[in-house]
Amino acid sequence: MATDLTTLLEGGVILPSFEATSRKQAIHALAEALGEATGLSARQIEDAVMERERLGSTGVGEGVAIPHARVEGIDRPIGGYMRLVHGVDFEAIDERPCDLVFMLLAPKTSGADHLRALAQVSRVFRQSAVRAALREARSEEAVRAVVCKETAEHSEI
Repeated sequence: MATDLTTLLEGGVILPSFEATSRKQAIHALAEALGEATGLSARQIEDAVMERERLGSTGVGEGVAIPHARVEGIDRPIGGYMRLVHGVDFEAIDERPCDLVFMLLAPKTSGADHLRALAQVSRVFRQSAVRAALREARSEEAVRAVVCKETAEHSEI
């Protein structure tokens, strides 16, 4: 089953402009929003993501972080996107602060689906044009337009 960002954001959340001063604060805010959207415990999401963060940074470079975890209570991968007004330290490999954050949650039992979804998010955010467009997007609709356009253009691949 193909998983793209449009699908991941269905039932997920988009925070087009958020002020956070730390990685923990950004993760907390996304966990709260995703908890509200999914009916999961925000604490459960935050704990799972922070546990994964302790294994190694999810700051992938170019101002992008993809915090992720497997959690009980969902039946498919789901995502939450946040653009930070000021980047925060995610201990990224290039040491740049991260301002584009995509939190990916997957079912506790998913193996390959989780990895495929993670690879898809990574592919999208690796594109400099997508990152630039997302940094300009100031509303949920604008973010969706960027994501849907990217998804449509690359669905033949």
